[in-house]
Amino acid sequence: MTPNIVLRGLQVGDIGWVAHRQGMLYAHEYGWDGTFEALVAEIAAQFVKNFDPEKENAWIAECDGRVVGSAFVAKVSDTEAKLRLLYVEPEMRGTGLGRRLTQECIAFAKARGYPKLTLWTNDILHAARHIYQTAGFVLLSEEPHHSFGHDLVGQYWALDLRN
Repeated sequence: MTPNIVLRGLQVGDIGWVAHRQGMLYAHEYGWDGTFEALVAEIAAQFVKNFDPEKENAWIAECDGRVVGSAFVAKVSDTEAKLRLLYVEPEMRGTGLGRRLTQECIAFAKARGYPKLTLWTNDILHAARHIYQTAGFVLLSEEPHHSFGHDLVGQYWALDLRN
């Protein structure tokens, strides 16, 4: 049975929740330290402080009143938007929510006239990478880095929205 998931805009408390949940999930699943939660909090805080409703948006996924995921589109320039802070709670994985959030981001970026949607992720995030590949994103580059208490490989992906 597919759960009844509603996508809504940001409300007060969502930014702290997204930072908290992503920090907890990535610590539990990958052993990442508190610097990851701090990065999520920084990204989310900058999004709210600099929010441009014509060129940016955020989706909070709820199931039975509980937050179960999020995704953000942030303006990089007039020609590039960035998909940020995609996450899905473990019990909602496999329901298509990650794909749905990604598709919302793509549709929004296209509707706002961006020719390109980009994102940054890490190679160990296999499920997210699969969603991006399936949606048509192309891997542009990779670079090793030491972050969140681990040696990781960061990846830059892009989707051409002009088609």
